Amino acid sequence: MDPNFWHQRWERNDIAFHEKAGNPLLVKHFSDLSLPKGARVFVPLCGKTHDIHWLLHNGYRVAGAELSPIAVQQLFDDLKIEPTITAAGPSQHYRAEGIDIFRGDLFALTRETLGPVDAVYDRAALVALPEAMRRRYATHLLEITDKAPQLLIVFEYDQNQLEGPPFSISDREVKELYGGSYDLNFLEGAEVSGGLKGKCVATEKVWRLAVTTSHEPAVPSKG
Repeated sequence: MDPNFWHQRWERNDIAFHEKAGNPLLVKHFSDLSLPKGARVFVPLCGKTHDIHWLLHNGYRVAGAELSPIAVQQLFDDLKIEPTITAAGPSQHYRAEGIDIFRGDLFALTRETLGPVDAVYDRAALVALPEAMRRRYATHLLEITDKAPQLLIVFEYDQNQLEGPPFSISDREVKELYGGSYDLNFLEGAEVSGGLKGKCVATEKVWRLAVTTSHEPAVPSKG
């Protein structure tokens, strides 16, 4: 997907995908990762999500990656924090107590620049990418996070009824992308109230991706 697509959406304030509070599935299921307070959580393609507010408020450290400088500035404005900004390879590193945001191309972010992470929270990254880019993304994410466990939230719906993003991600695709690296645990599916973008029936699904103990993940078939 052309980076200009996202730049233009932020410039137009076309961010209907942005929630005004912490995602209910995050609030309900984040404890399933069994992380200690102070753990560092990576949020790819984070935008200015209020999920970051929730993570910080609950005692976790946050690292994020975001393409849009508008989104990053609004995130820190909302947090009422003045970050220190430095260069980090091809990215800009916005840093403050408990939070590091890398502003630039996610695919240019390296494990060394990102630093150690204890878990990944992906609510807006996998679903933001077209199918042709999702395998590249998953491979890159595994590399830069050293296969850290994930809480993954996706949408599933009839892609013929609505153009993404967010794109529809089937259970089969989750297994294809991550089944070789994690034990996949489907936690919950909830119908999107009012339909996705008010246009079509969709289910929001949450998965816990734990460090695999075998190459044959035991996952119930959901689609």
